[in-house]
Amino acid sequence: MARNQYYKDYSDFLSEHFSGKVQKITVNAGFTCPNRDGSLGTGGCTYCNNLSFSPATGRRGRSVRDQIKDGKRFFGRKYPDMRYLAYFQSYTNTYGEIDRILSLYDEAISTEDVVGLIIGTRPDCMPDRLLSELARINRSKPVIIEYGAESSHDSTLALINRCHGWSATVDAVNRTNDAGLPVGLHLILGLPGETEEMMLETVDRCSALPVGCIKFHQLQIIRGTRLAQDFDNGIIDIRLFDIEEYISLCAKIVRRLRPDIAIERFVSQSPDELLMAPRWGLKNYEFTHRLFKRLEETGIRRPSPTDSAR
Repeated sequence: MARNQYYKDYSDFLSEHFSGKVQKITVNAGFTCPNRDGSLGTGGCTYCNNLSFSPATGRRGRSVRDQIKDGKRFFGRKYPDMRYLAYFQSYTNTYGEIDRILSLYDEAISTEDVVGLIIGTRPDCMPDRLLSELARINRSKPVIIEYGAESSHDSTLALINRCHGWSATVDAVNRTNDAGLPVGLHLILGLPGETEEMMLETVDRCSALPVGCIKFHQLQIIRGTRLAQDFDNGIIDIRLFDIEEYISLCAKIVRRLRPDIAIERFVSQSPDELLMAPRWGLKNYEFTHRLFKRLEETGIRRPSPTDSAR
């Protein structure tokens, strides 16, 4: 893969917080979500089936330490000097009784060769007390918070059963940044009812926030989700990008996004047996190669952080 000359990537972001090579190990700590357990709603987000992104190393039921050790054995065979980040990914990893949550984080960071935490959560699930404790941990081992924003449009968030609005994301990002913690966002491109203009407006709104990285991916129709049922039954209108349309959108995002924000990825690959659509038949590296080619053709280059991306 050619060097990324076109935008700040995730390896650049990680190098700002860690020295040497680090690898994420996914941890499933047995959390749920407030839009699943009835606190705010039931059924979860309409597009979500956690099996689509949780690998076998992060299966629920094993201790946090054992899951990390499993991951270390897997990666350590090829990279014996690698250090690790415990990535609390599945469901909402700041939702629940705070002392229990902290004990799980402590279990992770006390495991040998773990040099930091990445915590995935919802923007409406970051209480001040927990944020203060995370800031304390961050003083000894870096803690990165990733919020699932998905969209900046409240109409979209209601349609996909997020049970929070964009204002919750703005509040959480600002409070987390004020606490001294690096912040990332997750966004989904192609959510029901969203036009390209709406997606780019979300990019603009994210650029106005103190975030360090963003993870984009295309909407995928996953078996076992409410979205898949609605799609099959013709209840909901979903725009499914073909590969060239999606690459064109991604190129516009690169040009538009604030240049000091790192882009972790543009695509996600769900297991073949779960994925209904879109089925592009491309590996992630193949997509990246085609995106780089488009950026080269359109003359997009990585600007300096002082330049305007507008």
